[in-house]
Amino acid sequence: MAENDIIDLMMHHGVKPTANRILVAATLRDGGRPMSMMELEEAIGTIDKSGISRTLALFREQHLVHTIQDGGDGVRYELCHSHSDGHDDDAHVHFYCTRCRKTFCLEDISIPDVELPEGYGGESVNYMVSGVCPECRKHCN
Repeated sequence: MAENDIIDLMMHHGVKPTANRILVAATLRDGGRPMSMMELEEAIGTIDKSGISRTLALFREQHLVHTIQDGGDGVRYELCHSHSDGHDDDAHVHFYCTRCRKTFCLEDISIPDVELPEGYGGESVNYMVSGVCPECRKHCN
């Protein structure tokens, strides 16, 4: 996804594309996997934590990122390629490696539909598989 594509995605979601917002979105894109706040801070370096946090809050509000609770060291953020303003149509399974503590997107595996009992109104689904990633498996044999 090129910078112009990021700008187009932001505009589609009602987010004004400022330099800092483009940088945060590009960092998420280039990270190749969901990133924690600490990973974003380290990767960006030129925006302080509060600036990144404000940007992520706006992105969440506008459905430009979604969050993942991976059971590890907290919340991770992933750029949402959805083209819906209120619905995440690119939901997929995530994998948390218990050795390296990284979270990976398994984009080719869709989250199965869940039929909720009457009266329940689901808002999001977090489908997480944990175990050992291929890279860590290579090092433990």
